[in-house]
Amino acid sequence: MPGFTPGRRWQPPFSPFKREPFGTRVLISLEKAVKGPLFGCRMCGNCLLQETAFICPMECPKGVRNGPCGGSTPEQCYVDSTRPCMWYEIYDRAFKMGREEILLEVLPPLDWDKVGGETWADVWHQVQDVGVRRFAGGMLSRDVHTRAETWDSVFRPVRQPAWWQGDSEYHAPKTEEPVSELERRLRAGEFVVTAEVAPPLSTAIGALTRNVEMVKPYVAAINFTDSPSATARMSSLACSTLAVQNAAEPVMQIAARDRTRTSIQADVIGASALGIRNMLCLSGDSSRMGPAPMGRSDIIDLDSVQMLWMIRRMRDESIYLDGRKIKYPPNVFLGAAASPFASRPEFQALREQKKVNAGAQFFQTNLVYDPDGLEVWLNELAKRDVLDKIFILIGITPLKTLKMAEYMHHEVPGVTVPEPIRKRLAAAGDGQSEEGVQIALELIETIRDKQGVSGIHIMAVGWEDIVPRIVTEAGMLPPDFADPAPTDLEPAHA
Repeated sequence: MPGFTPGRRWQPPFSPFKREPFGTRVLISLEKAVKGPLFGCRMCGNCLLQETAFICPMECPKGVRNGPCGGSTPEQCYVDSTRPCMWYEIYDRAFKMGREEILLEVLPPLDWDKVGGETWADVWHQVQDVGVRRFAGGMLSRDVHTRAETWDSVFRPVRQPAWWQGDSEYHAPKTEEPVSELERRLRAGEFVVTAEVAPPLSTAIGALTRNVEMVKPYVAAINFTDSPSATARMSSLACSTLAVQNAAEPVMQIAARDRTRTSIQADVIGASALGIRNMLCLSGDSSRMGPAPMGRSDIIDLDSVQMLWMIRRMRDESIYLDGRKIKYPPNVFLGAAASPFASRPEFQALREQKKVNAGAQFFQTNLVYDPDGLEVWLNELAKRDVLDKIFILIGITPLKTLKMAEYMHHEVPGVTVPEPIRKRLAAAGDGQSEEGVQIALELIETIRDKQGVSGIHIMAVGWEDIVPRIVTEAGMLPPDFADPAPTDLEPAHA
């Protein structure tokens, strides 16, 4: 085991793509010889050890560089069960050291031109720029603030290149006018409902269109998932475009797993041009959860925090990641996923604060079946002064069967279905689906008045025709609701 990392093994380091001068190759070999055995270093060339409690984030099988994914647990990584969740270990060590606030800084994605190289030369060159005597004098000062400023004068330019410039501050949207109907309703103080409609598995759009028309009067916006569980379906962009054409408000999901920084920027520009105003930024389920043959799972080019940071700057600063100006920037309402039960509430609250600082304006949470546990998480967000900066929509899925509940509880990362709920479903016999609806209604009634809750996000998982009933019986019909004509809900041919 490497000396200072909880990881079980030292993975092979990245190899550089270009031939380096002899002196650089010697320095690379030296850094690898030191940092490999100590920290499990993978030689990414973009070292963040000092910001991540001296645990290398590149040991995360998903390559996430800004905090844990929604499947984080204290037991093990859900992608590779032979090792712990590296980001849980980073947070745990940082909190014990009193360095947790450092984790709020939005760290940049890899510069692949530096991958496989070393970082020590970059540090030395920055020391020279600051001045060796000045740096030595500052670090020997008795004043703690002077030492911190001196340290940061060297290491901040190394970890935050000019093309990124991430920080740990909150960045409010530049415009005060809502850009979407969902944002308008939330700002007006409405208790909103959003719902998912499953994208089709083929090019046929008849069922999709019918489901959109059925759900549309009852919700403020409709989500379209982006190949969840790493399983291909019609793209969220295509489904969102069809929703716009059918006068429905879409929430387009963007899973970083399947995209590079280039394609994300291109999709955002294109989606905004097509009238899509709500975007939910996700790192995405690991390819490990998808069907065989498994796709590449070790690298996410941008994680969800980096995606939020980049898109917010595209919108508010009118620039691409490479610095090019955007004459007509995208108009988007930015959302992110939140996971109240993925790990310890204080860890998740810090993770969520980082997303808010990066640009998230609304959260849609993972599934919630424990209102008391949800309140603990909300209290942690309140301690971090987050609740007045974000709209939170709580995720609810009506459970059709006990088998579904057991699957959610045991197989879906970040989801817990308490034993009393599973016992209720087991006792319901042939009436399990009806019991599931009643459980959902009870959960909504308990959750809706909690501090910071702005609405409900219904994930029907292919049971879209239950959404109108749940919204109606829970008393969540929108203020402008108009009862659809019966013919609107009758089946039609694809």
